[in-house]
Amino acid sequence: MKKIVFISGLLLIGVLGAGAQTLKLVKTDSHIEWTGKKIGGSHHGNINFTSGTLVYKENNYTDGVFIVDMKSITNTDLTDKDTNAKLIGHLKSDDFFGVEKYPTAKLIITKGVSTKKGNYEFTGSLTIKDKTNPVTFNVVRSVKEGTQIFKGKLVVDRSKFDVRYGSNSFFDNLGDNVIYDEFELDFTVVFK
Repeated sequence: MKKIVFISGLLLIGVLGAGAQTLKLVKTDSHIEWTGKKIGGSHHGNINFTSGTLVYKENNYTDGVFIVDMKSITNTDLTDKDTNAKLIGHLKSDDFFGVEKYPTAKLIITKGVSTKKGNYEFTGSLTIKDKTNPVTFNVVRSVKEGTQIFKGKLVVDRSKFDVRYGSNSFFDNLGDNVIYDEFELDFTVVFK
């Protein structure tokens, strides 16, 4: 009888230890900084998360979903108000992200594994303009007073999401008007 109770206790501990923890994104502390480059220069700005969750189970991150508000795109490098507004209007237009028709982008995490202490490699898929492509990126995680902070960079090839304007993947003879296909998303994501 004691043996059965002992084995049952071990099984219960195993089941409880295997439980998943769902982390919720703190929107006010999380942010994305974008950088787009062209011949002879670049532009920078911010974009906001709508929501985000990440599931931690058995020492790895097993899944997650992040929604980004594409209408929240801002620019931080152009100081002239009219020029800034013109760029943001163009980025929100159908030439780029078509935010009226596609107001959100979605990142789905399918796996996050430790590569060394505090460092993780995440894989999943990114959806922009109803086009979905696989992604892999690295993050550094820190923990402070029960808060988990992830910092990393996701490099996105816009041509895979049908964002065509100024892309030499779609147009010839652009000369100095080429806007590079890859843009960078530097992010800080905070969970409690």
